[in-house]
Amino acid sequence: MGADAKTAMKVDMTEAAARRIAKIVAGDPGKIALRISVEGGGCSGFSYKFDLVDGRNDDDVAIERDGATLLVDDLSLVYMGGSVVDFVDDLMGQSFQIKNPNAVAGCGCGTSFSI
Repeated sequence: MGADAKTAMKVDMTEAAARRIAKIVAGDPGKIALRISVEGGGCSGFSYKFDLVDGRNDDDVAIERDGATLLVDDLSLVYMGGSVVDFVDDLMGQSFQIKNPNAVAGCGCGTSFSI
C-alpha cells in the first residue's frame, strides 16, 4: 500500500475532539473510547453513529491523542478515510463534526452524508 493509500485510510482527531472524548469517557465508568461508525440510512444515504464503548472489536482501528481513544471499524474506515473528527462549541451548540473528504453532499443535521 502506497503512502497515498495509507493516508486515505487514516482518520485524525483535533485537540478539541480529544479533550471532549477524554472528558466524556472519564465521566462514564467502564467506558474506554468513543466509537464512530457509518451506517446506511439518514437523509443523504449514510449516517454517522456515535457510541461510548467498554472494549475494542477485532476489526477496530484506534486513533489516540492526548489520552483519548477514538475507534473506527474497518468497514466504516472505507467511508471515513482521510476524515478529521472535531468538537465544536459555538452559538449553535456543542457537537462532534466530521470533515469527510469522501462526502459529496450532506444535510442540515450534520450526521448524514452521501458519497
